[in-house]
Amino acid sequence: MKFLQIIILSGLTSILPFAVIAQTAKPLDQHLQYDSISFPPLAVMIDSAIAHNATLKYLEQSILAKKIILNMNSKSWTKNFGIQADIRYGTFDNFSTNTAEGQSPALMATKATQTNYGVGAYLKLPLADFVTHKNQIDLARMEIDQAETMAEVQRDQIRQMVIKQYNDLVMKLSLLKIKARNLETSRMNMVMAEKEFQNGVIPLGAYSSMSETAGNAEVSFIEAKVDFKTAYMLLEELVGFKFNITVQ
Repeated sequence: MKFLQIIILSGLTSILPFAVIAQTAKPLDQHLQYDSISFPPLAVMIDSAIAHNATLKYLEQSILAKKIILNMNSKSWTKNFGIQADIRYGTFDNFSTNTAEGQSPALMATKATQTNYGVGAYLKLPLADFVTHKNQIDLARMEIDQAETMAEVQRDQIRQMVIKQYNDLVMKLSLLKIKARNLETSRMNMVMAEKEFQNGVIPLGAYSSMSETAGNAEVSFIEAKVDFKTAYMLLEELVGFKFNITVQ
């Protein structure tokens, strides 16, 4: 009977998943590395996400541009009056008349190189500008209000995204710790099961069932680890800085 069990064990180990058998050689305190993982404060991550969000930067630049347009529209009435001057230098034809008593006026033309200049004021009264000026100002202010509202909506969405992703990360870390402990327990049970099977304490069916349980624990742990890595990488991308977390 003892010899038969040894033969069955030899055949069984050849068909069992290699990963399950190899787990017995790994340390049984793997979950301890996850207990030491910590994250930056939530408020810090929210502020960083707001500061690094490209859409919000675009909206803030749009607000600045609209304020410049409003300022220009507010001062547009000044274009209707002002002072203008011109200066010219060159050779000009000068005409003059010489009138002597009892004679017809004589027209005299001379050429001279000189500088001519003039200064004057102007005033224009376009009715369309006066009628539409207030409406243009009101429209520019409404566009600024709309852009500021959109920026605030974007900030709220960023806060919500960070909170959701942070809580998702915390949940996945908790699940990873549970899966890691389950895996360690499964490994210890496999070590004991192998010894008991070799000593004829448990039958082949029980040993096969425990081997399957150990394999499922391994798969579940790997999936939880991948989910956790994905969650913290997404949060890093969202907040704009690295957490320096290492998961083995």
